[in-house]
Amino acid sequence: MNKLDQLFLQRQRPVLNMYCTAGFPSLESTTEVMLSLQRHGADIIEVGIPYSDPVADGPVIQQSNMQALANGISIQKIFEQLYKTRDSIKIPVILMGYLNPVLQYGIRRFCEDAEAAGISGIILPDLPMHEYETLYKDVFKEHGLHVIFLVTPVTSEQRIRKADKLSGGFLYAVSSSATTGQQTSFAEQEGYFKGLQEMKLKNPVLIGFGIRDKATFDAAAKHASGAIIGSAYIKALQSATDIDTVTRDFINSIKNN
Repeated sequence: MNKLDQLFLQRQRPVLNMYCTAGFPSLESTTEVMLSLQRHGADIIEVGIPYSDPVADGPVIQQSNMQALANGISIQKIFEQLYKTRDSIKIPVILMGYLNPVLQYGIRRFCEDAEAAGISGIILPDLPMHEYETLYKDVFKEHGLHVIFLVTPVTSEQRIRKADKLSGGFLYAVSSSATTGQQTSFAEQEGYFKGLQEMKLKNPVLIGFGIRDKATFDAAAKHASGAIIGSAYIKALQSATDIDTVTRDFINSIKNN
């Protein structure tokens, strides 16, 4: 069974999905960051594939992308790093990136390497659902990879249901129409979140964008199976002298205060 499916079947509390940028803060940080996230209580690790034009991401993650690319990260290097951690990382790992670099790498090669590295799911925000369904779905399924689609407050019910049908693992509910890292008032989005709950979707829902501390994580978890944190953690890593200490303190601040 896919590790994402196992996690949501067994979960006793809200799921914490932690995003990190591969190759950041330094080229070889990926493994250290992932092991530290697992050690201190992350439920899912979402590894960002750096890209020069990350359209869904705000300035903090954009900057980490630029730094990682300057460090020399590449998809091939990411898979080398992930393959080395396959046996030591027990929680689900998903890859988040953009379609163009994956197409350049080759869809089939990408899926083969992702399976070999123990990846459970893929997020490609700019992958059209129709293109996925007609061109790529079979190869992702062949390699046991859940593809996770995003919905927003302005996504129609018809498209939400389509995204839910095509997604595996979970459905990514963007909290607002802004980019990652923007301040979000969850009170303003309660109708949207409740609407998703009332639709009785087949996938669990994780809320992302604007989740930055215990208050926003708890607010999101009231309406979903958990939440995704990215920019706030990347910002903490920017000035980290000790990745493990920063990660421990960050996750403790979300889960234990």
